[in-house]
Amino acid sequence: MSCAITAVGTATPPGVDHEDLWNGFFAGHFAGSRIAGRIFSGAGVRRRHTVADPRHEDISGWTTAARMRRYAEQAPPLGHRAVTRALAGAGLAPEDVGLLTVASCTGYSTPGLDIELAASLGLRPDAQRLLVGHMGCYAALPALRGTADYVRTHRRPAVLLCLELTSLHLQPPTTDPQQVVCHALFGDAAAAVVLQPGPPGGGPGPAAAPGLGVVDTASLTDPSGRDEMTWTVTDHGFRMGLTARVPDILAKHVRPAVEDLLHRNGLALPDVAGWAVHPGGPRILDTVETELALPAEALGPSRAVLAELGNCSSPTVLLILDRLLRNGAPPPGSPVVAMAFGPGLTLCATLLRTTGPGGPPLTAPAGP
Repeated sequence: MSCAITAVGTATPPGVDHEDLWNGFFAGHFAGSRIAGRIFSGAGVRRRHTVADPRHEDISGWTTAARMRRYAEQAPPLGHRAVTRALAGAGLAPEDVGLLTVASCTGYSTPGLDIELAASLGLRPDAQRLLVGHMGCYAALPALRGTADYVRTHRRPAVLLCLELTSLHLQPPTTDPQQVVCHALFGDAAAAVVLQPGPPGGGPGPAAAPGLGVVDTASLTDPSGRDEMTWTVTDHGFRMGLTARVPDILAKHVRPAVEDLLHRNGLALPDVAGWAVHPGGPRILDTVETELALPAEALGPSRAVLAELGNCSSPTVLLILDRLLRNGAPPPGSPVVAMAFGPGLTLCATLLRTTGPGGPPLTAPAGP
């Protein structure tokens, strides 16, 4: 039984120019630090989206409770837009959905985002729900694996939504370079994908539409790096720790992990026709490009998403897959690798194959 991503839907809050953020807020927030200025200018980001624009609303002194109230207000409508667009792209109605998986680490409440969306979307009362939390930037790929397992087993469509509101965790003024890096990179976004079952034998989905078949997933965790990337609940929101050693640790593991995933599926690195690599930052993309000996254009979609949206944590790799499809998916049957990194230190990679007879990519229109 095969399973394929048949549509992608995205949604973002209002956008703001990266340089305007620096000049309008962060230059003062970091007391005019030249180091902070260099970090911002070298982040590879031109524009981000935010539910809390610090130029107009400085929430750095807010309590965690106040931030969670804002998350509960802003996350459901943003997620609703992304899922609605994905369902429209797949030609499905909410009552067709057997499972809704939601991945998010930037807000918590009960009843949670999954329940709010089940109600607003009009899912069936017996639709199953799965909430994936605290995995950070790589959450989309294990969530995709679990959702695909449901689709293969139950032969019903499912939706995966990844949504993060990182702007709600603006930290108080500091001289810590790690915090400068985090505030220079992260943005807010939601991305949803529809997964549908295919016929026995691994063929494309019911309508033979262009999409991405989910083939296999590999994960590697190096506990020696568990202190290099952290996400700590504090009295002033969630504080991210991100050290300069992360790219060096990933450099040791990325090629063996990817080659193992490919080899067990009868493939090698040159066979891969598309790459969706999570842009944790420019150095991470440079590391992956070097270690895998990729041509510069291979990570073009990843660098473009970083520039236009920033690092949006868990939705980011789905945003890159959306861009890859929009720019013209490789021919049917072509291998595509999605890869993301997160706490642990963890590397997760998913092997996909383009499906369908050709034609325009089946993705829902992007929009605010």
